[in-house]
Amino acid sequence: MPTLNWIGKEAVEKHHKEVPYRLLEPVAGVSCNEDEQGGNLLVQGDNLHALKALLPRYAGKVDCIYIDPPYNTGNEGWIYNDNVNSPEIRKWLGEIVGKEGETLDRHDRWLCMMYPRLSMLKSFLKEEGVILISIDDNEVANLRLIMDEIWGVNNFICQLVWEKGRKNDAKYVSVGHEYILIYARNKNKLKEKNIKWREKKPGADEILIELNRLRTLYKNDYASIEKDLSKFYKNLAKDHPSKKHSRYSKVDNKGIWRDDNMSWPKPDGPKYNVIHPVTGLPCAIPPNGWRYSTLEKMQEQIGLGKVVFRADHSEPPIRKTYLIQTGEDEFDDESAVQVAGSYFYRSALQAKNELRDIFKTEIFDYPKDSDVLARWIDYVTPKDGLVLDSFAGSGTTAHAVLKLNANFGSNRKFILVEMDKNIATKVTFERIKRVTKGYINRNGEDIEGLGSSFQFCKLSQEPLFNASGHIRNDVSFSQLAEFVWFCETGTGYTGKADSPLLGIYEGRAIYLLYNGILKDLTEQGGNILTKQVFDVLPKFEGVKVIYAAANRLGGKAKRENIVFKQTPYALEV
Repeated sequence: MPTLNWIGKEAVEKHHKEVPYRLLEPVAGVSCNEDEQGGNLLVQGDNLHALKALLPRYAGKVDCIYIDPPYNTGNEGWIYNDNVNSPEIRKWLGEIVGKEGETLDRHDRWLCMMYPRLSMLKSFLKEEGVILISIDDNEVANLRLIMDEIWGVNNFICQLVWEKGRKNDAKYVSVGHEYILIYARNKNKLKEKNIKWREKKPGADEILIELNRLRTLYKNDYASIEKDLSKFYKNLAKDHPSKKHSRYSKVDNKGIWRDDNMSWPKPDGPKYNVIHPVTGLPCAIPPNGWRYSTLEKMQEQIGLGKVVFRADHSEPPIRKTYLIQTGEDEFDDESAVQVAGSYFYRSALQAKNELRDIFKTEIFDYPKDSDVLARWIDYVTPKDGLVLDSFAGSGTTAHAVLKLNANFGSNRKFILVEMDKNIATKVTFERIKRVTKGYINRNGEDIEGLGSSFQFCKLSQEPLFNASGHIRNDVSFSQLAEFVWFCETGTGYTGKADSPLLGIYEGRAIYLLYNGILKDLTEQGGNILTKQVFDVLPKFEGVKVIYAAANRLGGKAKRENIVFKQTPYALEV
């Protein structure tokens, strides 16, 4: 497989592992609807350090990552400083990068900035999770190569093309598009779980809304429902998207359907006798054979009411195909949904206008489009999915998630990270707060809030461990519990951290003795594993992994199936 080399690569390949762990510190009085348990989070700080701080809580928990990193056009200032100790990286990344022309140095710096972040982001995704990355022609070739290297070429899914509008001042060709790269964490897991991505076809929702209205009006009088449904289609404008689905005109207790043929898709399909329920004779067999491979499967579909016999046996019966599939038929064709194409159009002005409506001024140069992000987040994540954006900018990802929750009944959560303090507080936070609570737009209209809540955090000034490698004195039990769980399991911690027993993982119990969790307020704080301490620990019959400052059990530890790990020395990751 081709790989990409650049000056400084060796210094950053493992740099994400060397970044110290810091703590997330809630900023009092700055969050939105703090009393609600929304589960949404905005973090201000260097995204490399912030990601490291988030790992103990969210490793392996995220369904979708969306990032919009600097496009490196040569016309932007960006401040992603890794503080790497090699001289060349200090030279390139140790200060704010200003405007430059087209030089190789600029691409080297961009690659050095991106590589450790892409490496760390991978740890957040579930096995079936995906990452979406916005980029343009300046770095797309380099991005593909380093993503293939870090995430695996076999996990590449597609490169979307987003056409945003023509530029009439172009000298040669108007380049008005950019890209969204999509990679899976583990594409094989998507295949194993038979995960398919689909979106509703335009017009399908309107038909279902009308069907629900008619059901409320006529209950189980399907003839009346079908009669009014026919009028609904007839009264639609010629270019209305629902008009294309007018064949779906029959209704039963399972939904709206159209008749479909019962023929095998290719020649030489299965042939067997299907007895007509009235004449008692075998029905005519389609030229290609029956749609279902065996008589047993055919009888199953007949029993489900999905096969409609003709007046007599001289013609094959027909098959019901529903607008919304029932999942009872291997040939359900998901008629109301479709696979998204790799090219789409959406004017760049839409996003600018939306942000201008919220702030009544031009506050951000190149905001992303919340409707576009909502479409793709909805397409690739479950309705209760967790979405991470470590280049938050104007907060479009959060806005997209909140839109989906408010408009389509989903319960997705977001985690956003923004490095620039000024942007984080005056743009990212402020936008999310306004769309959550409601705001007055530039036309003086009241825009209703989308609801929900989020917490605003910053990174601790000092790392979790001090210069001597010891745990800082001000670290709480719950903060260390997250870190211990992550070190032991490699997954994010979701427990309550109100007991020395943090939880059970793969057949072993994980304990932490620290900071008076056993209500021992002496100098030792109950942090030492003694017989007295062990006797009051929550019981577990299997292997017990116990993190503590020291072990005084002697041979009893082995007899009790205890694996002792000394803090802080066993907490290196």
